[in-house]
Amino acid sequence: MSTADAPAPQAPKLSGPAPKILIVSAPYYHHVVDGMLAAAREIFVQVHAEVTIVEVSGAYELPQAVAIAVKSGRAFDGYIVLGCVVRGETDHYEFICAAAMDGLMNVAVDNGICLGTAVLTVDTLAQAVARSHETGANKGSEAAVACLKQIALARTLARGDGPREGVHSHDAAVRQTNKSVA
Repeated sequence: MSTADAPAPQAPKLSGPAPKILIVSAPYYHHVVDGMLAAAREIFVQVHAEVTIVEVSGAYELPQAVAIAVKSGRAFDGYIVLGCVVRGETDHYEFICAAAMDGLMNVAVDNGICLGTAVLTVDTLAQAVARSHETGANKGSEAAVACLKQIALARTLARGDGPREGVHSHDAAVRQTNKSVA
């Protein structure tokens, strides 16, 4: 499903206090990133999030900025990154996309943070614009929803409401089904 076909994202319900969110923006393509930022902010308004926004030079700097924020000790419940890389005539596109996305995943997994990612990796600027309109569904709102869903999961597991240790929800469902058959 493409963003154009997707229903407009809505913020999930969150328990606990309003989340504190850091948005790291790489506004090299201002008109693209500004559209994603506006859509992300609309989602965060739905949960009364406290949002801090910082800018970096480009997509390559996004993982570095998130790592700096995590190590700063400032308490954020979640993070989203916004950026755009448009394919050019050289290999530079592949290097930047791989480094940015691998770096973001490494920071997220290594630090156990809730991260929503809207780094467009596109062949043309028109493709980026189509995924970043200021109204309707766009990748910025999708990243905000993804971040909030991760926060909801983290809060649920911290309360102990999730599956027991060593038991996957699928396994529990299978055992329940087997008990029903017996």
